[in-house]
Amino acid sequence: MGALDEEHFNKEIENGVELDCLDLGFEDQPETVAIEDAVKVLLQGLGEDINREGLKKTPLRVAKALREGTKGYKQKAKDVVRSALFPEVGLDDAVGHAGGAGGLVIVRDLDLFSYCESCLLPFQVKCQIGYVPSGQRVVGLSKLSRVADVFAKRLQDPQRLADEICSALHLGIKPAGVAVILQCSHIHFPNIEPPFLDSNRQGWVKALVHSGSGVFENDFADVWDDFLSLLKFRGINVDKTLMKDSKQQCWCPSQYSSSAEVTGQPNTGMVTAVTSILISLGENPLRKELAGTPSHFVKWLMNFQNANLETKPNGFACGRLDPLKQNGEVSHDKQMYTELNLSFCSQCEHHLLPFYGVVHIGYYAEEITPVIKSRLQSIVRFYGFKLQVQERLTRQIAETASSLLGGDVVVVVEANHTCMISRGIEKFGSSTATIAVLGLFSTDPAARAKFLQNIPNPASGGSGF
Repeated sequence: MGALDEEHFNKEIENGVELDCLDLGFEDQPETVAIEDAVKVLLQGLGEDINREGLKKTPLRVAKALREGTKGYKQKAKDVVRSALFPEVGLDDAVGHAGGAGGLVIVRDLDLFSYCESCLLPFQVKCQIGYVPSGQRVVGLSKLSRVADVFAKRLQDPQRLADEICSALHLGIKPAGVAVILQCSHIHFPNIEPPFLDSNRQGWVKALVHSGSGVFENDFADVWDDFLSLLKFRGINVDKTLMKDSKQQCWCPSQYSSSAEVTGQPNTGMVTAVTSILISLGENPLRKELAGTPSHFVKWLMNFQNANLETKPNGFACGRLDPLKQNGEVSHDKQMYTELNLSFCSQCEHHLLPFYGVVHIGYYAEEITPVIKSRLQSIVRFYGFKLQVQERLTRQIAETASSLLGGDVVVVVEANHTCMISRGIEKFGSSTATIAVLGLFSTDPAARAKFLQNIPNPASGGSGF
C-alpha cells in the first residue's frame, strides 16, 4: 500500500480518520436520525435490501448530503457581509468615481449548486455578480461568493435564488446597485417507456435568470451593457434578449414530465417519508412551492426501482450474433466496430443522487447488423435504471454485451456524478471514466489502443446561453 502500510492504515481508521465523507457532527441529531429513517423507507419502497453491502450506510450518507446541501437555512447573509466591509479612500456616493474606484466590480463564474424545490434533485449554477460601490466602502470579494452560497444551499427556484442573492447584497453592502445573472442546469427526468431511447429528452433543462437593484433595476440601463460586455470579454456569452423573458421560463422537468413515464400513483409511504425529510431540513411542506415535491421526488426515484428483472438482459442475447471460432481466436476477416456515445442516466446507490454520461462499446465482428445498436442501447439503459455504482455498471454492460457479440468486447463509461458537486467535496467539472475488457481486448494492447483512439473528445462549448 505504498508509504501507508496496512497496519498504519487500519490504525488511522480506528483513530477516527473518515474516508467516507466529512464528519459534520450530524449523526446524533434528531433531524439526521429522522432523515435516515425516511431513506430506509424509500429504499424498501424501491424493493431494495437495506442491509446489503453498498446500502448499509446509504441512509446516513444521504442525511449528511442533504443537511450539508441545505445548511444555508441556518446561515445569515448579513453576518457574512458585516465582517468584510472596508473603507476605500476617495470613494464617494457618486457613480463612476474617478479612477474607477466607484465603477463596476464583477466576480465571474462562481460555481454553485442548489437543490430544486420542486423535485429535490440538485441543479448546477454558474453565477455572475456585479455591484457598483458607494458610501466610501467596498466588500471583500470572497464574500460575494459566500453570500451566494448561503442562498444556494437551500431548496430553491432559480429566479428566487437570483433575487435573494441580489437583495441580500444590496441590503448588506448598500451599493449604488447590484446585478446577478444565474445560468442554471437541471437534469432531465428520464423516459424509460418504449422506445428505450428518446433522443429529444436527453441532456439538460437550462434556465437563464437575472436580478438587479439600484442602477441595475431597469433592465435596459446602460450599466447592464457594461456588465454583459465584461462577461463577454472572458468568453461568457449571455443573450440579453433571453434575459427579458427569464422570469417566465418553465424550469423543473417534474412540472411537465409525461405521466406515462411512471405509471400509477406514488407510494403513499414513500411520499410521507419525503415529507418528513422536508420537515427535518427546516422547510414547511405546506408551502405552495413544495406541495408536489414529495410526489415528484418519488416518481423520479421509482425510475430506478429494483423490480427483480435480473433475467431480462438474457433476452438481449437471443442467439449470439457473431460467434467465436472454436479455438477462441478472432477470425482474420473480422474487424472492429464501435458504438459510441450511448447515453445513460443512473442513480448512485451510496447517496441517492444521479450520475449520467455516455457509454462507448467496441467489439469484433464479421459484419455489423442494424439491430446491434438498439440492443446495446437497451442493455445500457437497462443497467442504468437501477441503484448503481459506475464500476458495476461498466462490468454488467460488458458481460451482457459479450454474450450478445461473441466475447471480444471493450466498454468505457464516462460519467458525471452529482454527488461530487452537491456534497462537501464540491468538485465542479470532474468526471469519472471506467473500462472493462473481455476476450481479445484483455490481451491485446494494440486492440485496446485502437478502440480508445476512436472515442471522441467531449463536445466543446459553453453553457449554451
